[in-house]
Amino acid sequence: MLLRIDALLLCLLLLGASSAWAERADRNQPMYLDANTVNIDDAKQISIFEGNVRLIQGTLMITGDKIVVTETAAGDKHGTVTGKPAQFRQKREGVDEIIEGNGQRIEYDTQNEFLELFGEASMKRSNDEVHGDHITYDSKTEIFHVDSSRTPNSGQRGRVRAVIQPRNESIPAPTDPVSIRPSTSLGKP
Repeated sequence: MLLRIDALLLCLLLLGASSAWAERADRNQPMYLDANTVNIDDAKQISIFEGNVRLIQGTLMITGDKIVVTETAAGDKHGTVTGKPAQFRQKREGVDEIIEGNGQRIEYDTQNEFLELFGEASMKRSNDEVHGDHITYDSKTEIFHVDSSRTPNSGQRGRVRAVIQPRNESIPAPTDPVSIRPSTSLGKP
């Protein structure tokens, strides 16, 4: 049973740390998992963590009410995190930047490296953020798609909101310092 739990933790590691934005060093860090209950069905390759679930590995943190991990015969994994909200947070590779996301449900497919956030979904990177009912992120192509659902009474599509901060280009410093001295050519009034 201990061997199976280690394999399961490795599976969860792959769910959170294999995407393109992930801090690669996280893969080599110990994983800490807290939950009220854990149910593992080896025959069906399904593992369920329930009750105030918290997974931490390096800079990766995933929280929710429930995490369900399924594994195919080929070894591909699919994880579903639910909560009010389900959340993830991780440092991006190569930059001093954190990416965060939340929704009522978060799904990740290791085979396709595809992340989806459902229900009051949002993602934030630095000061940029996006909100909608459904956010998808393809980490192979690094393409985001944000959508809002139709409102029940009107049938009209909702709105997507985004805040995108300007990228401050650094102003190059002058090569020679500017000296200030009194003018000798200006006359007195």
